[in-house]
Amino acid sequence: MDPVASLRQREGELRALLVRLDADDDSLRHDRADATADDEHDPEGSTLSGEWQRVEALRRGARAELAEVEASLARVADGGYGICARCGSPIPAERLEVRPHATMCVACASL
Repeated sequence: MDPVASLRQREGELRALLVRLDADDDSLRHDRADATADDEHDPEGSTLSGEWQRVEALRRGARAELAEVEASLARVADGGYGICARCGSPIPAERLEVRPHATMCVACASL
């Protein structure tokens, strides 16, 4: 698959994931408002605070990856995509196929 197409596909996936995670967060807030018992001591499952932490960690990760993807798409627009940010050499097509939002060639990334 074309790396730019992969970036656009991943951008859509991440945006959809963030919408789902926002809905999960809203649901947890609603559940917390309806909770009548101390969920921290509920033996039947994870706590609401634990779920909030999980959802927030997933959101942070998705936002960070989305920022990388958006930065890569900006490099496509300005002609800098596929050029190592450190040494200025071309990033091998195989690396971009595996990691389309790579900013460095293999040699620089391994330093």
